[in-house]
Amino acid sequence: MPVWIIATVLAAFMQNLRFLLQRHLKVTTLSTMGATWARFVFSMPLAALALGLWLVLSGQGLPGATPAFWAYAVIGAIAQMLATACVVVLFGRRNFAVGVTLAKTDVILAALIGLVVLGEAVSAPAVVAIMVGFAGVMLLSDPPRGDVALSWKARLFNAAAGYGVLSGFLFGVSAVCYRGATLSLVGGDELLRAAVALVVATTVQTVTLGLWLAQSEPGQIGRVLASWRISGLMGLASMLGSLAWFTAFALQTAAYVKALGQIELVFTFLVSVFWLRERSSWQEIIGAILLVISVLLIFLGTLR
Repeated sequence: MPVWIIATVLAAFMQNLRFLLQRHLKVTTLSTMGATWARFVFSMPLAALALGLWLVLSGQGLPGATPAFWAYAVIGAIAQMLATACVVVLFGRRNFAVGVTLAKTDVILAALIGLVVLGEAVSAPAVVAIMVGFAGVMLLSDPPRGDVALSWKARLFNAAAGYGVLSGFLFGVSAVCYRGATLSLVGGDELLRAAVALVVATTVQTVTLGLWLAQSEPGQIGRVLASWRISGLMGLASMLGSLAWFTAFALQTAAYVKALGQIELVFTFLVSVFWLRERSSWQEIIGAILLVISVLLIFLGTLR
């Protein structure tokens, strides 16, 4: 089995675990940005440790960094940071499974962004996939109706849909940029290049968002550090997942990796039903199925 497939499945599982822990922090202790920063501040030293260990074990030197690497790494880091914040906000609006599924529009968008930025084309089925995926997002983003009749505008254009699509776009940007970053490094094997890109990205995220929190949300940094038991586990899951994502991006195009990464939806619904005891409506289930179909079409469309 190709290494990129193993890395992608591992990344999807760890990302699902990280979202679960991040959701807990958001609804119990931290603000949106605090829960977002917790992921980066606790994963960054672990990523640096992993890089150091691999340098020693493999006997390699650090790969050479090009200007393109720094541009891709910084843009990808900022896009991922903002995308994560959007997902954390989503957790307060819809249930766990729907929140994560809405963010999965990044699969559709990564194929388009990869074509524009890296010239990694997808074939005709991607167009059909975009249409099917859009229908799935609309079904998933339809807010609960309760006892009040909602207009079609309220059903199609709402905050949940906006945050979901925005997070998907930003995750798509980060995926393509991270692949570009790993490809722009000179020398070293795929795992080393992935680790270097991860350390740079998490450092940018930790410093940037940490400065913002210190200025805009006094006391939030202290609350993040005080939540070290859960945040530390989240940081470990984040580091392992991110290292696996970066390794997969170093080996395969972003469209392939993100398509296979939809296996995370299986993990998400299992957690939602059996752990969080949440229920999804038939409408939401159909929307998720349409998104999965769109992912499969994109995957088939990238086959050559």
